[in-house]
Amino acid sequence: MNFTLNHIALSITNVNKAIDFYQAVFNFKEIENTASGSKTRWLLINEGKQLHLIPRPDAEIKINKAVHFALSTANFDAFVNHLKTLSIAYSDWKNTTDKSYIRKDGIRQIYFQDIDGYWIEINDDV
Repeated sequence: MNFTLNHIALSITNVNKAIDFYQAVFNFKEIENTASGSKTRWLLINEGKQLHLIPRPDAEIKINKAVHFALSTANFDAFVNHLKTLSIAYSDWKNTTDKSYIRKDGIRQIYFQDIDGYWIEINDDV
């Protein structure tokens, strides 16, 4: 059996603000929620991969940096500059602010948080 990633789903306290965040940071296009008539909103990451933002305004969201999702870009430096223009703080794995990390395999990476505190890794493993 072979598997491919279909979507990432996150519990979100304010879906409208989360949509604004993900569109400002990644320019993800909002697509139709074809699964239900719920208030869950979907964003297209690329190549059919999706981010589902599920409204849970009263949920207690526990954050742990080891629980994150990662996206890769060939434009790593340009993306880091984009975060700076949006005044979004980022760090390496060890929480050194405004610093990227180079893994043992040579891949550069940074981490930052969305408005609910979820950790997102960006790397140049393309």
